[in-house]
Amino acid sequence: MLSSNDKKLEKMDPFYRPSVSKQKTSAEIISEARNALRTVRTQRPFTPQEDQRKLFGPASSRTPENRPPSSFSLHASSFESSDCRPISGTRLSPLELKPKAPPSPTTEEDPCLSLPKPPVDPTKIRRISSARARLFRAASQGALLPDRSLPPAELKKTVESKETVMGDSTVKTNGIYFTESNAIGHLKSHPLQLTYDGGFREIQEQEILKGTSLPSHPGSGGDQGKRRARASSCPSSSDLSRLERKAVSKADLQEKDTEIEVDEVFWNTRIVPILHELEKANIETVCATCTELHHALEEGNMLGNKFKRRSILLKTLYKLVDVGSDLLSLKLAKIILALKVSRKNLLNVCKLVFKISRSEKNDSLIQNENILESLLEILRSEDLQTNVEAFLYCAGTIKFMSGNPRFLSEMISKSALEILVHLIRRMNENIKKCGTCLPNSGHLLVQITATLRNLVDSPQARSQCLGAGTLPQLCMVMEQYMDDKDVCTNIARIFSKLTSYHDGCTALANYSRCYALFLNLINKYQKKQDLVVRIVFILGNLTARNNQAREHFSKEKGSIRTLLSLFQTYQQLGLLSPGPQQPAGPRPPSEEEDVLVKLTRVLANIAIHPRVGPALAADWRVVGLLLTTLESKSLDDCEELVINTTATINNLSFYQVKNSLIQDKKLYIAELLLKLLVSKNMDGILEAVRVFGNLSQDHDICDFIVQNNVHKFMIALLDAKHQDLCFSACGVLLNLTVDKDKRVVLKEGGGIKKLVDCLRDFGPTDWQLACLVCKTLWNFSENTSNASSCFGDEDTNTLLVLLSSFLDEELALDSSFDQNLKNYHKLHWEMEFKPVALQLLNRIQSRRTLLEPLPVPSF
Repeated sequence: MLSSNDKKLEKMDPFYRPSVSKQKTSAEIISEARNALRTVRTQRPFTPQEDQRKLFGPASSRTPENRPPSSFSLHASSFESSDCRPISGTRLSPLELKPKAPPSPTTEEDPCLSLPKPPVDPTKIRRISSARARLFRAASQGALLPDRSLPPAELKKTVESKETVMGDSTVKTNGIYFTESNAIGHLKSHPLQLTYDGGFREIQEQEILKGTSLPSHPGSGGDQGKRRARASSCPSSSDLSRLERKAVSKADLQEKDTEIEVDEVFWNTRIVPILHELEKANIETVCATCTELHHALEEGNMLGNKFKRRSILLKTLYKLVDVGSDLLSLKLAKIILALKVSRKNLLNVCKLVFKISRSEKNDSLIQNENILESLLEILRSEDLQTNVEAFLYCAGTIKFMSGNPRFLSEMISKSALEILVHLIRRMNENIKKCGTCLPNSGHLLVQITATLRNLVDSPQARSQCLGAGTLPQLCMVMEQYMDDKDVCTNIARIFSKLTSYHDGCTALANYSRCYALFLNLINKYQKKQDLVVRIVFILGNLTARNNQAREHFSKEKGSIRTLLSLFQTYQQLGLLSPGPQQPAGPRPPSEEEDVLVKLTRVLANIAIHPRVGPALAADWRVVGLLLTTLESKSLDDCEELVINTTATINNLSFYQVKNSLIQDKKLYIAELLLKLLVSKNMDGILEAVRVFGNLSQDHDICDFIVQNNVHKFMIALLDAKHQDLCFSACGVLLNLTVDKDKRVVLKEGGGIKKLVDCLRDFGPTDWQLACLVCKTLWNFSENTSNASSCFGDEDTNTLLVLLSSFLDEELALDSSFDQNLKNYHKLHWEMEFKPVALQLLNRIQSRRTLLEPLPVPSF
């Protein structure tokens, strides 16, 4: 006698019976699709490393006559001497302060403000670096002299004017006033020093300046009473202000004059001897001297373009370019760049470094000389519009460096990526402002984008790239330079790498214009395989991770038509050129097949969307191209293409719609899938079984499965110990057990025992698979009155033990899982496994004979 609950269970329909009358909600459809539909993975298109370092590789779309050269000659004569002149080539003499004496007051009882003196704070006047101050003091003692004297013809002796005023005996030397006694002592203790240009200059001691006060004018004398006698009234506030400004101006000029004096000393005592050393023939000595010269210039604050002796220095350095040593040339380039050359000289020095960097053996020299920092400074601070060609060779060198993994960490630490992205932003802003691209800017962008392509291999660089808003800027470049295939291909390579990660997909998907941009590129370059295959790969990445991306792409005008046109083009190309004969076994796909692999992946991914999937299933062009691929290709010919095509058919077969061509062609599709089932490729077998799992909901397919002994193959797969294979095979067997006439086939080949083994082996780790096994056993035992006669005594006892233990929450949910995984398992256990397993356990317990002993659980 069955209880009321058991009678209710008896009236339940078999699991997986298609229900026509009950309309599913959208939420249910999407929920089921997550289980039945899946995205397809594929490999990123391979980019071979170029054999030679050039501005443009062998695959470039640029013809040799339409691109800058990578090989050229460079000599000292290539540099211009006009750039050697400093910014300010004329030294101004200090202005003499000649204030107007204000009129004296009429009475002494009304005193006026005394005439202000110029500030002569020695600390302010002598504001120089400590290193140069020490040199100044050393030179003042006459300890430092030039290494050599100049020819007599070049020597010029000048005698400073000396003025003597009766009463004060004031002497003026080099614009500084001394008393007679002080001047004599000064000349005795400080002889004249010979400068590099043959002139003479006297070096003053700091203490003399500190103890000397400057009179307002030598002709005014020092008598305060006489000044008051000449004054007729107190000066106004505006007069005072003007006088103060003049006094400060004179003090500043004196300070500048003093610093120039110190520069002269530093030049003669430190730089000139080093320049003499550069005349030696030994390369090692010259290289070491260049390093010493750079340090000395940095110490003396003589780098930049405002140093007076810069012209002499640059001419000397330019002459050494003809020596031809790579190490020496790098050291010279580093100093020349630090001296801030411009225009043609900047271009030539960038070419010089580029020429050296073309050889990989020089990478260690470049790294040791830290030339990267100088190159990045060019891109950061120099004017783009006037130096596009210099930027080109500078960026070309950085591109070569980025191809060497040893440079990656250094480039990232020195903000190379941010500098390049900022340069791209400057170019985009210039286009917005001027409405046109800079001349030859496309050549420059090829180098920049190739460098970014190398940098984004680093996780840290990828993070910086996404944080700097790089992807929208690159999309804008693609829009503006769509006619430049090289630029678009490099950017596509960057996107291919970035969208291989979830955060990269999210960042690109947020730029809504990218889908129309990619479709335009496909239409423009349909037969340019290297670009098209990457664009389609990017679309596959976007649609694999984001349902919103699937919707946005499918809504773009002509999106599906563009994909199908591309599919048809490359399918025909593949049929016309089958490729070279190769030994039996797996082979990499041809270029045409690789495009088809990526295309089928996009179709499979967008088919997951509940609005797009049914439309694709009803499109005769889509179904026709997929079936043609299965007809013409085998797993041996192109494994990935056949597997992706089968996965696409699987996703389309999920939709049980009336106008589905997959349903109309289901028997023909089943015949095509048989060759996959009998192959030795486990991935191909898995995809074929998944398609049978969807198609076997139809009675005609169930008949086909039994007639062709496919069910025996499914039972055998339960022994594969492969979770996904067991899950898919169990789904096919579940659909077979819906038909009462076909339940008997489950006993063939030990089907019941293998299902029980799957429950035992995979239950604790895969509650979805355990639920599927229980549903199959439930359907199989629907009309039985005795559990032992249905399952057999051994399998019945095993089921009782397994179900009892699996329904115990403490035993079923292992606490060794981390919290997130434990919550995931608990959800599937409660929502899927527990309700079905409890029904099956009650059925087995209610249909045992009274004489059957209860099993003793053993754990």
